[in-house]
Amino acid sequence: MAQQSPGQPELLIRACRPRSIESDDPKAQYVWQYVKSLPAMGELPLTVPRRGSRPGRHTTLELRFAPVTLAPPKKGIPRRKQPVTLWAIAAQEAEQPVNAKPLEWLLLTTMPVNTLEDAAEKIAWYTVRWLIEVFHRTLKSGCRIEDRQLGSMDSLESCLAVDMVVAWRIFHLVKLGRETPDVPCTVFFEDAQWKALVCIAKKTNKPPTTPPTLREAIRMVASFGGFLGRKSDGEPGTQTLWRGWQRLEDFTIAYEIFTSTKFLDSS
Repeated sequence: MAQQSPGQPELLIRACRPRSIESDDPKAQYVWQYVKSLPAMGELPLTVPRRGSRPGRHTTLELRFAPVTLAPPKKGIPRRKQPVTLWAIAAQEAEQPVNAKPLEWLLLTTMPVNTLEDAAEKIAWYTVRWLIEVFHRTLKSGCRIEDRQLGSMDSLESCLAVDMVVAWRIFHLVKLGRETPDVPCTVFFEDAQWKALVCIAKKTNKPPTTPPTLREAIRMVASFGGFLGRKSDGEPGTQTLWRGWQRLEDFTIAYEIFTSTKFLDSS
């Protein structure tokens, strides 16, 4: 469909099934088999993020790429369907990782892949799909965008514009907390926010002179959203942070009121 509609969005997908190809080489029957048989065109360093109990790691991918012509299925489809020419990119870990399954990706795209830089670009695009999925999950489960009961498209668009900014901030906070947990929380939190956070979490009216680390602040916020912080719980996710952040906004407003000069003078 992408090939038949010039000017429309291009296609970049990961192949999950063996697909037959049209080739003069009788040994090259399937696209994955064919591309893997090609010499590696170069290597690409990659950081595999932590996922659940699986630790993150740094690795190197070998890249192979070539144009391929996928043969149409022989069953369940009209005969008028024609072969489709795409570019295939195979990315495989150069060495077997310790206690982990090696990465093996086969990407298919309608965009030309003629150089190593082209292939690396498509791999980089593919690796951010997890971030896109987390962002949309934050919109759905955190901001609950699907539950909005609005009467017009304009109202929905305005609400979605605000929720997308909030979802991005929550997602950005989670990502910062995973990648740089030991930096001061001031990289994300405003002065009044972290002080209100510590005062409420620690049940004190005197915030510390030194801000907590980003990880400590994130866990405090998440505790307001239901995060229990048990050893088996791992790090907070977007949903508990979203609920906790809503409460933090109220705490911050109250903190600013009760610590303002006008309030102190009147009391």
